[in-house]
Amino acid sequence: MQKETEIKLRVSRETLAALREHPLLKKRNKSGWERRELMNQYFDTPERDLARAKVALRLRRDGEEVIQTLKTRGQSVAGLSERNEYDWNLPKAKLDVKKLDGECWPEELAELDKKTLKAIFTTDFVRERAEIAWGRGKAKVVIEAALDFGHVIVGKQKEEICELELELREGEPAALLELAAELAATLALMPCDISKAERGYRLYDANSYSLSLPAPQISAETPLDDAFAALSWHLLGSSQRLAEQYRFNGHWRLLQDWVENLAELRALLSSLGQAAPRQSTHDLRVALDALLEDWRPLVQAGQDDEDVRKAAPEQFLEELEDPRWGLFSLNTSRWLLARTWAADRNTRGNRQGAAQLGSWLPRLLGEEATSLQLQRYQQQPEDLAEQLPRIERIQAWMHHARNVLDIPEMDRLYGELNKLAQLAHEPITDESLDARKQQAIAVYQNRAWKMLLRM
Repeated sequence: MQKETEIKLRVSRETLAALREHPLLKKRNKSGWERRELMNQYFDTPERDLARAKVALRLRRDGEEVIQTLKTRGQSVAGLSERNEYDWNLPKAKLDVKKLDGECWPEELAELDKKTLKAIFTTDFVRERAEIAWGRGKAKVVIEAALDFGHVIVGKQKEEICELELELREGEPAALLELAAELAATLALMPCDISKAERGYRLYDANSYSLSLPAPQISAETPLDDAFAALSWHLLGSSQRLAEQYRFNGHWRLLQDWVENLAELRALLSSLGQAAPRQSTHDLRVALDALLEDWRPLVQAGQDDEDVRKAAPEQFLEELEDPRWGLFSLNTSRWLLARTWAADRNTRGNRQGAAQLGSWLPRLLGEEATSLQLQRYQQQPEDLAEQLPRIERIQAWMHHARNVLDIPEMDRLYGELNKLAQLAHEPITDESLDARKQQAIAVYQNRAWKMLLRM
């Protein structure tokens, strides 16, 4: 068994060609590009038991070699994935279920009848791979770079494979992200933790593809630094999956959710006070503001305009053809992995970062609720939009961490606050002003809100 640590980056055909000649890869290329044709069959039961267990089982023909591979459940965060991988060389292209014993086979599939496994889709592609190596401080880094071009094939359906895959052979995972970010500075590279197997399942049965990632496990005892990191990784990873799926099918709701994820990440970044000094978050806030400035008005306009919704998928493809999205994703991953926000803060900031969420969050929400001055906006509803950054900070923490608060009716308050935020985004009319006023009253009179004001 070996531990596989890699990052997948979706690219265009033009970018794939540019990567082959990229000066950085040329300088560090120790082997030259080796070209191989890879033909792969993926196996599962008719009920897709392996997919549900996050297991991939394939046969690969690589030249004269036949390799059976089992990849078991691992973790994938914002494009950077780690999972266990088992390989067996076989004499012929026939699945050998005897290799799938208790040493490698997941316990949750122990009762599975392996005779029900059958090939359900194929991925056939040309891979050009090279060994990329350089010195990083006193340590050596070795990465296998693979340029893959081909197709996922399910019956008569197929989807193009066009990606750069970077797999760590020696060194720290941060080196993968550093190399990817350097390449993404001038080329459109889209971090994408959707494997070739997942793409096959998506073609095989669109309903089998799950966008959602496991919710972060945070509690009242979780230190603020850890809670912030977990939520930020979750939002970044979710935004990448939403971007990929919207690129794939153009469903409007996915674009709305993508913008919402970015807005929540922006709100979290500006909520930490001295635990995340403004200088440490500056570049990410600027990048997020630029994305939101372009996409939030479009999503707002598209709520009532079908023409805007129809045009949006093409506009989103143009976004993905620009380096901006990929570079933001990779830089944010590097920032989170290094915990850059904690690097140069003062003693008070360190103390705040170590505070338990159950004691820090009520204080934050209490301060924000008091500063919101809802009574004022009952009288001046036309000015409510000026408080959107504060409302969104409250929303983001309530969305993901209200379970740590010992306050009744938090779910109801969260719903009422969402309505208020939506009204604040809408154009001003006599009707909307009255609705803002009534909703400000509804939030102000909420039992949980009154408790926050006393924090």
